[in-house]
Amino acid sequence: MTRLYFIICMLIGGACSFTQSQETPLNMTESEAVSVESDYDSVRISKVLPQQIEAVKKYIQSKGTVYSSRRAILVDMKIPSKYFRFFVVDLKTNQILSKGLCAHGSGSEIEGTDSLQFSNVPNSYMTSLGMYKIGNAYQGSFGKSYKLIGLEKSNDKALARAIVLHRYGCVPDEEQYYPICNSLGCAMLAENYFEELIPMIDNESKPMILKIYY
Repeated sequence: MTRLYFIICMLIGGACSFTQSQETPLNMTESEAVSVESDYDSVRISKVLPQQIEAVKKYIQSKGTVYSSRRAILVDMKIPSKYFRFFVVDLKTNQILSKGLCAHGSGSEIEGTDSLQFSNVPNSYMTSLGMYKIGNAYQGSFGKSYKLIGLEKSNDKALARAIVLHRYGCVPDEEQYYPICNSLGCAMLAENYFEELIPMIDNESKPMILKIYY
Protein backbone atom coordinates (compact mmCIF):
# COMPACT_ATOMS: atom_id res chain seq x y z
CA MET A 1 0.00 0.00 0.00
CA THR A 2 2.76 2.44 0.96
CA ARG A 3 4.92 1.45 -2.02
CA LEU A 4 2.01 2.09 -4.43
CA TYR A 5 1.38 5.46 -2.82
CA PHE A 6 5.06 6.37 -3.24
CA ILE A 7 5.06 5.42 -6.96
CA ILE A 8 1.93 7.48 -7.63
CA CYS A 9 3.46 10.48 -5.91
CA MET A 10 6.62 10.19 -7.99
CA LEU A 11 4.60 9.99 -11.22
CA ILE A 12 2.53 13.09 -10.48
CA GLY A 13 5.42 15.01 -8.97
CA GLY A 14 3.56 15.65 -5.76
CA ALA A 15 4.88 16.06 -2.23
CA CYS A 16 4.13 13.02 -0.12
CA SER A 17 4.52 12.50 3.59
CA PHE A 18 4.85 9.14 5.28
CA THR A 19 4.20 8.10 8.86
CA GLN A 20 6.21 4.95 9.28
CA SER A 21 4.61 4.09 12.62
CA GLN A 22 1.23 3.78 10.93
CA GLU A 23 2.26 2.31 7.55
CA THR A 24 4.24 -0.74 6.51
CA PRO A 25 7.94 0.22 5.92
CA LEU A 26 8.81 0.62 2.22
CA ASN A 27 11.08 -2.44 2.22
CA MET A 28 8.68 -4.71 4.09
CA THR A 29 5.41 -6.37 3.09
CA GLU A 30 2.38 -6.22 5.37
CA SER A 31 2.69 -9.93 6.14
CA GLU A 32 6.35 -9.48 7.09
CA ALA A 33 5.47 -6.54 9.33
CA VAL A 34 2.85 -8.59 11.15
CA SER A 35 5.38 -11.41 11.55
CA VAL A 36 7.87 -9.07 13.20
CA GLU A 37 5.32 -7.84 15.72
CA SER A 38 3.99 -11.35 16.29
CA ASP A 39 7.50 -12.42 17.30
CA TYR A 40 7.29 -9.90 20.14
CA ASP A 41 3.96 -11.38 21.21
CA SER A 42 5.32 -14.92 21.04
CA VAL A 43 7.95 -13.94 23.61
CA ARG A 44 5.19 -12.75 25.94
CA ILE A 45 3.38 -16.06 25.47
CA SER A 46 6.45 -18.29 25.81
CA LYS A 47 8.14 -16.44 28.68
CA VAL A 48 5.68 -14.25 30.56
CA LEU A 49 2.48 -16.30 30.33
CA PRO A 50 3.95 -19.35 32.13
CA GLN A 51 5.11 -17.09 34.97
CA GLN A 52 1.64 -15.60 35.27
CA ILE A 53 0.03 -19.05 35.25
CA GLU A 54 2.23 -20.06 38.18
CA ALA A 55 1.27 -16.90 40.05
CA VAL A 56 -2.43 -17.69 39.53
CA LYS A 57 -1.91 -21.26 40.70
CA LYS A 58 -0.24 -20.08 43.90
CA TYR A 59 -3.05 -17.61 44.55
CA ILE A 60 -5.70 -20.30 44.05
CA GLN A 61 -3.84 -22.73 46.31
CA SER A 62 -3.57 -20.08 49.02
CA LYS A 63 -7.36 -19.76 49.08
CA GLY A 64 -8.02 -23.47 49.63
CA THR A 65 -10.95 -24.79 47.60
CA VAL A 66 -12.64 -21.47 46.83
CA TYR A 67 -11.69 -21.17 43.14
CA SER A 68 -11.45 -23.50 40.17
CA SER A 69 -8.05 -25.22 39.97
CA ARG A 70 -8.83 -26.52 36.45
CA ARG A 71 -8.98 -23.37 34.37
CA ALA A 72 -8.22 -19.67 34.57
CA ILE A 73 -8.21 -16.67 32.25
CA LEU A 74 -5.17 -14.46 31.74
CA VAL A 75 -5.14 -11.15 29.85
CA ASP A 76 -1.76 -9.70 28.81
CA MET A 77 -2.23 -5.97 28.30
CA LYS A 78 1.37 -5.61 27.10
CA ILE A 79 0.35 -7.37 23.88
CA PRO A 80 -1.22 -4.81 21.48
CA SER A 81 -5.01 -4.97 21.25
CA LYS A 82 -4.88 -6.00 17.58
CA TYR A 83 -3.43 -9.37 18.63
CA PHE A 84 -4.87 -12.20 20.73
CA ARG A 85 -4.12 -11.41 24.37
CA PHE A 86 -7.04 -13.05 26.20
CA PHE A 87 -6.14 -16.63 27.10
CA VAL A 88 -8.14 -19.43 28.71
CA VAL A 89 -5.55 -21.78 30.18
CA ASP A 90 -5.57 -25.31 31.56
CA LEU A 91 -3.99 -25.08 35.01
CA LYS A 92 -3.09 -28.77 34.98
CA THR A 93 -1.13 -28.75 31.71
CA ASN A 94 -0.35 -25.00 31.35
CA GLN A 95 -1.77 -25.18 27.81
CA ILE A 96 -3.79 -22.43 26.13
CA LEU A 97 -7.29 -23.76 25.54
CA SER A 98 -8.72 -20.70 23.81
CA LYS A 99 -7.64 -17.20 22.85
CA GLY A 100 -9.26 -14.02 21.56
CA LEU A 101 -9.01 -10.26 21.18
CA CYS A 102 -9.79 -8.12 24.22
CA ALA A 103 -10.36 -4.36 24.43
CA HIS A 104 -8.86 -2.16 27.14
CA GLY A 105 -10.30 0.99 28.68
CA SER A 106 -10.10 4.17 26.60
CA GLY A 107 -8.64 6.03 29.57
CA SER A 108 -5.70 3.62 29.66
CA GLU A 109 -4.23 4.99 26.46
CA ILE A 110 -1.38 7.49 26.73
CA GLU A 111 -1.47 9.89 23.81
CA GLY A 112 1.50 9.69 21.48
CA THR A 113 2.77 6.37 22.84
CA ASP A 114 2.07 2.65 22.59
CA SER A 115 2.13 2.32 26.38
CA LEU A 116 -0.88 1.94 28.66
CA GLN A 117 -1.73 3.26 32.11
CA PHE A 118 -4.04 1.66 34.64
CA SER A 119 -6.30 2.83 37.45
CA ASN A 120 -8.87 1.65 39.96
CA VAL A 121 -10.46 5.12 40.18
CA PRO A 122 -14.18 5.43 39.27
CA ASN A 123 -14.90 7.27 36.01
CA SER A 124 -11.28 6.97 34.89
CA TYR A 125 -12.34 4.63 32.03
CA MET A 126 -9.09 2.78 32.64
CA THR A 127 -8.45 -0.93 32.87
CA SER A 128 -7.46 -2.17 36.34
CA LEU A 129 -4.72 -4.75 36.78
CA GLY A 130 -4.90 -7.70 39.15
CA MET A 131 -6.76 -10.88 40.05
CA TYR A 132 -10.52 -11.01 39.56
CA LYS A 133 -13.13 -13.55 40.52
CA ILE A 134 -15.52 -14.19 37.64
CA GLY A 135 -18.85 -13.65 39.36
CA ASN A 136 -22.45 -14.37 38.54
CA ALA A 137 -23.80 -14.00 35.02
CA TYR A 138 -26.59 -11.50 34.38
CA GLN A 139 -28.56 -10.11 31.46
CA GLY A 140 -27.56 -6.52 30.74
CA SER A 141 -27.39 -4.08 27.84
CA PHE A 142 -24.77 -6.33 26.16
CA GLY A 143 -26.76 -9.53 26.71
CA LYS A 144 -25.30 -12.18 28.98
CA SER A 145 -22.35 -10.76 30.89
CA TYR A 146 -20.29 -11.69 33.95
CA LYS A 147 -19.61 -9.56 36.99
CA LEU A 148 -15.93 -9.19 37.87
CA ILE A 149 -14.99 -8.96 41.54
CA GLY A 150 -11.58 -7.38 42.12
CA LEU A 151 -9.48 -9.34 44.61
CA GLU A 152 -6.58 -6.93 45.02
CA LYS A 153 -5.99 -3.32 46.03
CA SER A 154 -5.41 -2.47 42.38
CA ASN A 155 -8.91 -3.56 41.31
CA ASP A 156 -11.09 -3.74 44.43
CA LYS A 157 -13.48 -1.09 43.08
CA ALA A 158 -14.44 -3.21 40.07
CA LEU A 159 -18.00 -3.86 41.27
CA ALA A 160 -18.56 -0.20 42.14
CA ARG A 161 -17.20 0.78 38.71
CA ALA A 162 -19.45 -1.80 36.99
CA ILE A 163 -16.41 -3.48 35.43
CA VAL A 164 -17.67 -6.67 33.79
CA LEU A 165 -16.77 -9.28 31.20
CA HIS A 166 -18.99 -8.76 28.16
CA ARG A 167 -19.25 -8.90 24.39
CA TYR A 168 -19.48 -5.99 21.94
CA GLY A 169 -19.88 -5.81 18.19
CA CYS A 170 -16.91 -3.54 17.53
CA VAL A 171 -14.42 -6.19 18.67
CA PRO A 172 -13.42 -8.36 15.66
CA ASP A 173 -12.97 -12.12 15.70
CA GLU A 174 -9.50 -12.23 14.14
CA GLU A 175 -6.21 -10.43 14.64
CA GLN A 176 -5.91 -7.06 12.89
CA TYR A 177 -3.31 -4.73 11.37
CA TYR A 178 -4.48 -1.87 13.59
CA PRO A 179 -5.63 -1.48 17.22
CA ILE A 180 -9.22 -2.45 17.97
CA CYS A 181 -11.90 -0.35 19.67
CA ASN A 182 -11.72 0.57 23.36
CA SER A 183 -14.06 -0.08 26.28
CA LEU A 184 -14.92 2.07 29.30
CA GLY A 185 -12.69 -0.13 31.45
CA CYS A 186 -14.36 -3.51 30.96
CA ALA A 187 -12.81 -6.64 29.51
CA MET A 188 -14.68 -6.55 26.19
CA LEU A 189 -14.65 -9.44 23.71
CA ALA A 190 -15.90 -10.27 20.22
CA GLU A 191 -19.48 -11.53 20.09
CA ASN A 192 -18.61 -14.89 18.53
CA TYR A 193 -15.70 -15.49 20.86
CA PHE A 194 -17.84 -14.62 23.88
CA GLU A 195 -20.32 -17.33 22.86
CA GLU A 196 -17.42 -19.78 22.71
CA LEU A 197 -16.33 -18.68 26.18
CA ILE A 198 -19.71 -19.05 27.92
CA PRO A 199 -19.66 -22.86 28.34
CA MET A 200 -16.04 -22.74 29.53
CA ILE A 201 -17.10 -20.47 32.39
CA ASP A 202 -20.51 -21.98 33.11
CA ASN A 203 -19.26 -25.58 33.19
CA GLU A 204 -16.83 -24.88 36.02
CA SER A 205 -18.15 -26.02 39.40
CA LYS A 206 -16.22 -23.25 41.17
CA PRO A 207 -15.61 -19.60 40.23
CA MET A 208 -12.75 -19.01 37.80
CA ILE A 209 -9.93 -16.55 38.32
CA LEU A 210 -9.27 -13.91 35.65
CA LYS A 211 -5.98 -12.03 35.87
CA ILE A 212 -5.12 -8.87 33.94
CA TYR A 213 -1.40 -8.05 33.88
CA TYR A 214 1.08 -5.80 32.07
